[in-house]
Amino acid sequence: MPRSRKSPAPSGQPAAQLPREGEFVDENPQPEIGAATEASIPPTPSLRAVSADPIEADALARAQAGDHIAFAQLYSLHKKRIYSLCMRMLGNAAEAEDLTQEAFLQLHRKISSFRGDSAFSTWLHRLAVNVVLMHLRKKGLALVSLDEAMEPTKEHTPARSFGAADPSLAGAIDRLQLERAVATLPSGYRLIFVLHDVEGFEHNEIASMLDCSIGNSKSQLHKARLKLREALRASTPAEAGQ
Repeated sequence: MPRSRKSPAPSGQPAAQLPREGEFVDENPQPEIGAATEASIPPTPSLRAVSADPIEADALARAQAGDHIAFAQLYSLHKKRIYSLCMRMLGNAAEAEDLTQEAFLQLHRKISSFRGDSAFSTWLHRLAVNVVLMHLRKKGLALVSLDEAMEPTKEHTPARSFGAADPSLAGAIDRLQLERAVATLPSGYRLIFVLHDVEGFEHNEIASMLDCSIGNSKSQLHKARLKLREALRASTPAEAGQ
């Protein structure tokens, strides 16, 4: 039986190989697993470089690969925010500066462990919070005064649930004025106010960080807000008369 002839292959393409007599031909061939097939599969995106900011994402990916210039870029992007966080928690400029540097030293050691489970800025802020808390523990300072927190006075007795949103501290309050008021808070109040209302930690997380009860954290936050309202009321008339 004569073999059917195939039309010649277009110029530049190899001619199709004719099957030999008795050879099985698979009409639906599966591609072989090889370099060409693997190259056609898009790579799984790395979670390490997850960031809403493409500049930060690029710097993060390069810093994780050991690029010191990229790490310096991350430092430049985040140093002001980390310093501001340390300053709010500590109320001391010199200590805030030292712990900002310590936070970035910790970042340099641990940056390869970032896996993108949260935003990089959130992960970095939590790292900085831990650095500050470790510093306070080493100094032997009481992070939370249990006696003061659990002794409500008549004027400080809350008429609402601890830890609820406080509309009197929201809205059109001058940011600088609020920063000054936060700086006047006792250390325990200031710490919990910053952790909860500024950094967004939940009370169960704060309780774990400070080794106190959830009720204690809520009580401290409530009292911190009361003191802030008093400080803001006291500062407003004085500044208005200037």
